Amino acid sequence: MEQDLLFLFEKCPGALPLYHALEERLREAVPGMAVKVGKSQASFYLRRQFGCASLLAAKRKKDRPDPYLTVTFGLAYPVESPRIAVKTEPYPNRWTHHVVLGSVEEIDEELLGWLREAAEFAASKR
Repeated sequence: MEQDLLFLFEKCPGALPLYHALEERLREAVPGMAVKVGKSQASFYLRRQFGCASLLAAKRKKDRPDPYLTVTFGLAYPVESPRIAVKTEPYPNRWTHHVVLGSVEEIDEELLGWLREAAEFAASKR
């Protein structure tokens, strides 16, 4: 898996420590979570996918920290927070949210709470 992560973050290696910190905190917050690393993202699963981390450019370059990591999660409602860079409703009552992180300190209880809730929401889907 580490080799896959190196390929995923090849264009922005400075984001890898952010990813590792996120995964570590998320494993504590969501026991039993599995990770699958693909070409464009690292996906988080608890029976079903509930979120991911990527280098998605959810903000304009001038507004993104360097390095950055985009965390994506889905909920049944739109989260109202200045931390949410983009939110969309791809299906009725399924909102996708993107949060752009620039530091380990931003992996806080608020973000982890959204991700825990996203895991519960994904698990409730048929």
